[in-house]
Amino acid sequence: MKIVRRIGASPRERGSMTGDTCPDIFELSDGSFAVIGTDATASLDAQLPSDAARADDERIVVISRETPVRAKGDIPDA
Repeated sequence: MKIVRRIGASPRERGSMTGDTCPDIFELSDGSFAVIGTDATASLDAQLPSDAARADDERIVVISRETPVRAKGDIPDA
């Protein structure tokens, strides 16, 4: 599995000049997406709806609203 391309604007294009706030979305060679965000598993895990589950190797990651909004045009419909 490899990163094929960035989805949406780069952190620098969204105003991150320090590298401290760099949420990002990437399309992978198998068609999946990888997300860089802040790990919020500890604070949000207990709040998951009853029909949601998280495996031990999964994390709840928070990204800024601007990240997917600016990526919307790059996300394929199918």
